[in-house]
Amino acid sequence: MKIATYNVNGVNGRLPVLLKWLKEKAPDVVCLQELKAPQEKFPETEILEAGYQAVWLGQKSWNGVAVLSRKGKPEISRTKLPGDDDDDASRYLEVKIEDLIIACIYLPNGNPVPGPKFDYKMKWFERLDAHAEMLITSNKKVLLIGDFNVMPTEKDVYKPEKFAKDALFLPEVREAFKNLIDQGWTDALRHLYPDETIYTFWDYFRNAYERNAGLRIDHFLLSTEVLPYLKKAGVDKDVRGWEKSSDHAPVWIELDK
Repeated sequence: MKIATYNVNGVNGRLPVLLKWLKEKAPDVVCLQELKAPQEKFPETEILEAGYQAVWLGQKSWNGVAVLSRKGKPEISRTKLPGDDDDDASRYLEVKIEDLIIACIYLPNGNPVPGPKFDYKMKWFERLDAHAEMLITSNKKVLLIGDFNVMPTEKDVYKPEKFAKDALFLPEVREAFKNLIDQGWTDALRHLYPDETIYTFWDYFRNAYERNAGLRIDHFLLSTEVLPYLKKAGVDKDVRGWEKSSDHAPVWIELDK
């Protein structure tokens, strides 16, 4: 089973890119982030014609997450993280597909620092940490997938010194990600490729893609029950170079199941 994550940066504006990629790479399951579309504007018809059933949480202008599947329609189990009933941002969608529990995540960016956006990010991280602990102690096959807006180590950013005061790289943000990992989750790409330079995002400015001045912020965290099935992982970097593409590239893993 091939599972992918892709921050599309506007599902309707990037729809030709998304459909081309789906046709070429044919992943079985896809987690999308940053739909930037209200619920009724999600391109369900086009996605169905491409061979995928979808569930999604839209939001006007910002946010939005979706899960696409060629393995039958995903069964929704949760549409928001517990811990804050007033948080109406579409950032978390938890589904079941076959025997897998898949959480599609779009963690807040947090910039500028300091400020309310950063405070929101850290509180969101706390809520994710609490819920993830419940998930990983369930003894089920669970995957936390998506745009975490965190570079976990200096290896995951082209010039660490430039991001010393950025909300994606502050020590407390990396520590929050490490605390999550320490529950028992495995960072799939680093597990398979511990020493390689791997980026999943390249800014639109200053020819970042052409210079490979990237960041690794899109992650797969696997529970102990999933890890034995992990066979391959990668980044479809070339997609970032397509016309009118997102500033993220699709990231994927293959499970032997």
